[in-house]
Amino acid sequence: MEIALFVFLVVMAGTSGEMFVSRAMKGIGEVTSFRPGAIARVVGRALAEPWMWAGLGMMALAFFCLLVLLSRANVSFVVPVTALSYVMAALGGRFFLGEQVNASRWVGVCLVCLGVALVWAG
Repeated sequence: MEIALFVFLVVMAGTSGEMFVSRAMKGIGEVTSFRPGAIARVVGRALAEPWMWAGLGMMALAFFCLLVLLSRANVSFVVPVTALSYVMAALGGRFFLGEQVNASRWVGVCLVCLGVALVWAG
């Protein structure tokens, strides 16, 4: 049961963090210049976004939960099972960010779910 809790936390916190950072970056706009001054301005604007801080916090939580998970379960189990983050990313992209997810991506999501079920059962 403890392993399932940490898998849940890694998947949900990591994916939430990615969604939040994506939302922050979409608010900032496309990065078009990679000169040091331009990058510094983008970083400054990013750090002023609350979504960025929320995302970084969630990603940190996911990282530390992953460390706990790796200390208690085999990596051959942990890495495939945390692939559920791909499922959550498709759902988050669709419903949180309003992205279009085509049929082939949903088929891929179903295949990931099948793979995770096989690893979990195995």
